[in-house]
Amino acid sequence: MQLFDTHAHIGLIHEDQMEQLLIIQLAKRKSVSHIVSICNSLHDFEQVYENLKTATGVYHAVGVSPSEVANPGVNWEHRLQAFAKLDRVIAIGEIGLDYYRNFGDKNSQVELFIRQLDIARSLQLPAIIHNREAGRDLLDILKTRIGEKGGIFHCYSEDWLYAMEALELPMYFSFAGNITYKNVRHLHETIANLPMDRILIESESPFMVPSNYKGKRNKPAYLVETAQAIADIKRMSLEDTAQALYENSLRAFHLPENV
Repeated sequence: MQLFDTHAHIGLIHEDQMEQLLIIQLAKRKSVSHIVSICNSLHDFEQVYENLKTATGVYHAVGVSPSEVANPGVNWEHRLQAFAKLDRVIAIGEIGLDYYRNFGDKNSQVELFIRQLDIARSLQLPAIIHNREAGRDLLDILKTRIGEKGGIFHCYSEDWLYAMEALELPMYFSFAGNITYKNVRHLHETIANLPMDRILIESESPFMVPSNYKGKRNKPAYLVETAQAIADIKRMSLEDTAQALYENSLRAFHLPENV
């Protein structure tokens, strides 16, 4: 069995390079063979990318999250495009909209989001999408701006009705450790109804820890708990579920089968 963690903030779990590499080794011992490292800013990306250059099975996404809308950095678009061409960078992200926290005004967030979607489309890369209480605006933008390489709704939080509309787009739906809790029935309903070939999983570490590890900082090694939750909802074996999720991840990121 092998698992693909489509979203892990390695740099937020530990800043130290050796600690980061140990986190990845632990994940591999728990069947997590591939991880996509996520950063919220270009500055963070540069350091984490350098730390993980020798880590096998680790890929990278690069982007400016809505939390950084007030200060994306000098020449950020040029830097983003340059970083996106580095080895093992496979997506633009995480990018999106967040109306829950006070990250600048909505218009500024929308402008930042659209400009990065355009970069993803021009570079033929999928986009990893952050959505918090901005579902309608975000979906309307994606309908006109998402590129042919599509993208991923990271840590999906909307309901099944929203997913039905979003299924018309070339998008995947990624679920995190919060689905192991009983009080997220809207997510369980969504997973039950979604086609299996559009579902991904992520650790979202160090956040969204599965219920069995409540009170601890999340790690990619805990991803099997999320896979088991998908298996239970879909009434599939863990092995078959893990295989399907792994194959979905390869397609979502346009990776070859023999990575």
